[in-house]
Amino acid sequence: MEKRNRATLIGLVAIALWASIVGLIRGVSEGLGATGGAAAIYTAASVLLWATVGFTPLRAFPRRYLAWGSVLFVGYELCLSLSIGYADTRQQAIEVGMVNYLWPTFTMVAAILFNGQRANWLVVPGLAVSLAGICIVLGGGNGVSAAGMLGNIQGNPLSYGLAFAGALIWAAYCTVTARIARGTNGITLFFLLTALVLWGKYLAGGAPAMHWSLPTVVHLALAAAAMGFGYAAWNVGILHGNVTLLAGASYFTPVLSAALAAVLLRVPLSAAFWAGAGMVCGGAVLCWFATRGRANAPARAEAC
Repeated sequence: MEKRNRATLIGLVAIALWASIVGLIRGVSEGLGATGGAAAIYTAASVLLWATVGFTPLRAFPRRYLAWGSVLFVGYELCLSLSIGYADTRQQAIEVGMVNYLWPTFTMVAAILFNGQRANWLVVPGLAVSLAGICIVLGGGNGVSAAGMLGNIQGNPLSYGLAFAGALIWAAYCTVTARIARGTNGITLFFLLTALVLWGKYLAGGAPAMHWSLPTVVHLALAAAAMGFGYAAWNVGILHGNVTLLAGASYFTPVLSAALAAVLLRVPLSAAFWAGAGMVCGGAVLCWFATRGRANAPARAEAC
C-alpha cells in the first residue's frame, strides 16, 4: 500500500474512533458521574497524547493562540463531555451528541463571515438542512414537531444548551486558530488543561461519588484510546494522506456516531431520528460543496 493511501486509511480510522466518543463518554459517566467521568477520560487521554503526539513547549506557542486556543478548546470539551454526562437518558445522550455535530456547518458559516472564505449559494440551503435535521432529531420521533422539540429541550435545557454552545464554540475555535495558530499543535496541552478544570470542578464539591466497575473501566480505557489515538491518527492523515477525502468523510461522522452509540448503549433509534441525522450530514456536505475548490473543509482537531 502506498504511503499516501496508508495515511488516508489511518485518518479514516481516526474518524471512526471519534464517532464512538458519545457512547463511550455516556458509559463512563453512568459509573463515575458526569464530571468525574469526564475528568478521568481526559486525564487518561492526556497521557496517551503525550506518548503519541508529544508536548509542545509553551515558548513555542504564539501568545494569542495560547490564550484563545486554551479557552475555546477547553470550553468546547467541557460542553461536549458534560452535555452527554448530564443527559437524563441514553436516548437523550445520543440526541445531545447530534446537536453537537452542528459544528461543521457552523464552522463553514463562520469561515465565510469572519475569515473571508468564498462560497456560493449552496451554503444557505446547507445551513437550513442541518438545522431542520436537528429539529427532526429533537422532535421525539414525530418529525418536525415544535411541541415535541420544545418538550425535549425543556426537560433538560442544561444538557441541550451545553451541546449547542459546544457546536458554536468549536466553530469559533476553528475560525480563530486558522488565523493565529501558525502551525502549532496544542492538543496535548489543551487536553491537560481540560482535565485540570474538570478535576477542579469535581473537587469543589457537588459531584456524586465515583462507582467503579469492570464495564466502567473498559469504557474509560476505550474512551481515552478513542480520543488519544484518534488525534494521533488524524495528524498522520492530514499530514500525509488525502486531505480532501478525509474532510469529506468527516462530515458523515454524525450518522456513524449515532449508529455506534446506539449499539454501545443498546438504544433503538426511530426512523425520524435517522432522517434527521442524515439531514445534519447532508447540510454539512452542502456547505462543504459551497466552498469546494477554494479552501480545505474544516475538520476536527488542529486541522480546523
